[in-house]
Amino acid sequence: MPQVTLTTVMQLVLLVSALPAQYLILEWSGSTVTQRFHSMAKLVHVWKDWSSYLNVSVWSKWINMLLSEVWSVFNMEEDDGAQLVDIKAMMIDNDQGFFGASKVARRPRPPYVFLRVGEVVMERRSHQVGVVMSWDTELRAPSKWVDWINSKSEDIAAKTPHYKVYFGGAAANHIVVAYLPQTQLKRLTGTRPKIASLDNFFSHFDGDRFVPRQWLREIFPEDIDDG
Repeated sequence: MPQVTLTTVMQLVLLVSALPAQYLILEWSGSTVTQRFHSMAKLVHVWKDWSSYLNVSVWSKWINMLLSEVWSVFNMEEDDGAQLVDIKAMMIDNDQGFFGASKVARRPRPPYVFLRVGEVVMERRSHQVGVVMSWDTELRAPSKWVDWINSKSEDIAAKTPHYKVYFGGAAANHIVVAYLPQTQLKRLTGTRPKIASLDNFFSHFDGDRFVPRQWLREIFPEDIDDG
């Protein structure tokens, strides 16, 4: 009878639990996008470490898929992304007001802020289509993130309006969150992208843009009044 080692048992457990684990990531880990993102980030790190000595190829491929989905769309390498998981989680929400997360009402709305919350946009480099979720009159981000961006580009456009944008991911219930300068985005009309979780922020699509819910209107009142 072949000897069953602890490593073999763990490999079998991981393989058998693949589908249930993916279900738990989406359901058990939390009811909000923020909770699910934080849970996914933690799980990716845990399984990445385990796979290095368990040699479970199925999980390794799945982990790489998750990482590449989040980082690759905007010219981010896997090694860079692994170092920025915590900062990327902050793009969903944070208490420091970074990445468009400030709850302070954007009033008055400067005329040089061209895009509005709920508008559909295309990222000029990747041609990915997304929806504007928030904006800052200029770059507001942690110094670590600014340093990383600065190392990749000669001009980070710090004084240019920046927008938090949701893009669709590899699956229907996945999203990719980006914080991009105005110069990198182009407004689209008559296009309705299918992106998970938009119903939490918008009441409906009026044919040109997504209409913010009341709580979001209070943060960006003139995005609606001027629209």
